[in-house]
Amino acid sequence: MENEMLKIFDDNKTQIGIATREEVHRLGHWHEAFHCWFITREDDTDYIFFQLRSDMKKDYPNLLDITAAGHLLAHETVQDGIREINEELGIDVSSNELESLGVIDYCVEREDFIDKEIANIFLYKFKQSFEDFRLQKEEVVGVFKAEFNDFHDLWLGGLKEINITGFKIDEWGTNALVHTIVQRNNFVPHEKSFYQNVIKMIRQKIAQY
Repeated sequence: MENEMLKIFDDNKTQIGIATREEVHRLGHWHEAFHCWFITREDDTDYIFFQLRSDMKKDYPNLLDITAAGHLLAHETVQDGIREINEELGIDVSSNELESLGVIDYCVEREDFIDKEIANIFLYKFKQSFEDFRLQKEEVVGVFKAEFNDFHDLWLGGLKEINITGFKIDEWGTNALVHTIVQRNNFVPHEKSFYQNVIKMIRQKIAQY
């Protein structure tokens, strides 16, 4: 995976070449990503879904993250990123079922890791159930949902914690139902502004339904 080839961009988002994933994160090149957030409406309440990253992941293990996301390879278009949904979650989605929310640039820096993403953000109205997920266990070990208003208030309001419900693959390989309480530090540490901007985008879409 570290040898995957990605397009790289300068600060003006002009493509300047191709580099391996390892080089991209070591040297801090801008690169493209595909993000898809699942939402659903149940009894007039809107919910948003998160994946739980595997403990085998090199980056951010055991943290909640975007429902489905991944890097766009050097030969791929933005629409090709839809493969991430099936690979990670086992859910088949066509491109005409996705709603584009736009592009967000953001950067996360650690001592030995610089993640500068040009994130193409999409929304998907999920109409199935937890039983329909078929997870790529090396990448994802659970799926959870929270009330969208709670998620909004966690990042833009005064809530310190929220309730989530879903499932996690247990030590026997079965899907164990989980109800728990989480805080911001249970999520991948994208920039706070990233979460806030995405939530505002989703809220605008939800208001139109």
